[in-house]
Amino acid sequence: MATISVVIPARNDAAFLRGCLAALGQQTRRADEILVVDNESTDETAAVCDAAGVRRVAEALPGVAAATARGFDAANCELLARLDADSVPPPDWLERIEALSETAGPLTVVTGPGSFYGGNRLTRWIAENLYIAGYRWSMNLLMGHPPIFGSNFALPASLWKRLREGVHRSSSRIHDDLDLSWQVAPDMNVLWVESLRVGVSARPLETWSGLGRRLSMAWATFSADFRQQGPLQRRRFRRQWQLGQQPGGAYGPAGGPASP
Repeated sequence: MATISVVIPARNDAAFLRGCLAALGQQTRRADEILVVDNESTDETAAVCDAAGVRRVAEALPGVAAATARGFDAANCELLARLDADSVPPPDWLERIEALSETAGPLTVVTGPGSFYGGNRLTRWIAENLYIAGYRWSMNLLMGHPPIFGSNFALPASLWKRLREGVHRSSSRIHDDLDLSWQVAPDMNVLWVESLRVGVSARPLETWSGLGRRLSMAWATFSADFRQQGPLQRRRFRRQWQLGQQPGGAYGPAGGPASP
């Protein structure tokens, strides 16, 4: 059985964070470590962490990409699980994460979708059936494997050590999950499990400005990732690996040899 760290980036989300930590306190398989990465919050985030008895790590560089990377770097366990501050995992979430990760192996990221709460019925339907379903379909087509959903995933710490140098952590306009998906090398996999769900707030999709901001961040993420490695090159390397053609060894996300 692997030890598990749960990493939660947070910025001025104390009320949501309180609910997330309460849900983690009800897990059938408890986390060995919970890290909240405080991204310069000015609300009660610190007090919520103290009350829950979890570890709080500071990250001054703005953006979820920087906060997520900081949390993964600081984590001490063998398996790194990731939630957002507004995620509400069911009681068996970590138990299932552990079981799925053990079966999937050390080169696989395990992820699943969200069940949206808040907003109205139409917003929730659009979020789940168009936003998430569209994200999975389009990214699978583009990348040749399922994407990672940032509110609900886990990866081995050893895998993060290979991926950490490629992620774009310096910009607040980067979607960390989309960027991390792009870093997945040809010898790695993403396992999307439809039944592995957590509650996720629909608030980012309640307004046109919120939706526009997320789409703008997606474009910024693609711009950074495509400069690192174009989609055709990425698909070619992945196809070569699947066919057993490995000229020069395994290719990493930027087209160079993968780190050992």
